Formats: sequence, structure tokens, C-alpha cells
Amino acid sequence: MKVVETRRPSFPDVSLDALLNLEPNQRWQVACGDEGHWRVGFYSPAETSPDDIQELERHDCPEFFMLVSGKVSLYLSIDGTLQTIPLEPMKPILVESPHCGFCPDGPHTGVALVVERDTFNTEYRKPEEW
Repeated sequence: MKVVETRRPSFPDVSLDALLNLEPNQRWQVACGDEGHWRVGFYSPAETSPDDIQELERHDCPEFFMLVSGKVSLYLSIDGTLQTIPLEPMKPILVESPHCGFCPDGPHTGVALVVERDTFNTEYRKPEEW
């Protein structure tokens, strides 16, 4: 098990009222935020199935996910049972269970918008340890 602390400000300084630049084929990019409140990022995993997932993460606060493009599925441990939930366009999910994601059509072929707090702790464990 590993624990990581995320502390504010946990997002890049950006120009207001201007388009933000994001890099393609990145697993996780924090785009912007509001210090002390929230941050927004884009999640595009390289894993292509649950078999590729080595660890699940759980924050000490919920995370909002919504599919932006392609296909992304979340792999969650809900009450000790591992489950796959394919994300659907315009159908967000608020996640508090241990989780990780994968792109079933190939590495980085899907993107999800993620909103989370600016400060939180994350615990990482192997899927079977949850």
C-alpha cells in the first residue's frame, strides 16, 4: 500500500479567459482549478483491459468522471467486488470506491473529464487487496 498527499495549489497557473493547451496521449493532465476548492483534469489511460491494471486508487473524497471522447471504462472495487463500468457520453459518475480506468479500444483512445478537490489523500493498492 502507498499513500500520496495532494496539496494546494495542485494545478498549473493558467491565463484566464484563454483556451488551455493539453498534450495528447497523456494519462493524467490537470488543466486548471480554484485554489482551496476544486481542480479539473483529463484522464486517458494506457491500460486496455482490467488485466492491465496493477493498482486501484481511492481518494478521501469523491471524484466526478464524465466521458469526453472515445471509450473509457472504470474498474472499481465496490464492497470488495471488482466491477467494470463503461462510461457513457453525458452520463457522469461520482466515484468514491477504489478505482482505475482503461481504454478498451487501445492506449489513450478515450478521454474522461475529472473534477476533484484541490487537496486530498490517495491510497493505492493492488485490485485484490481491496
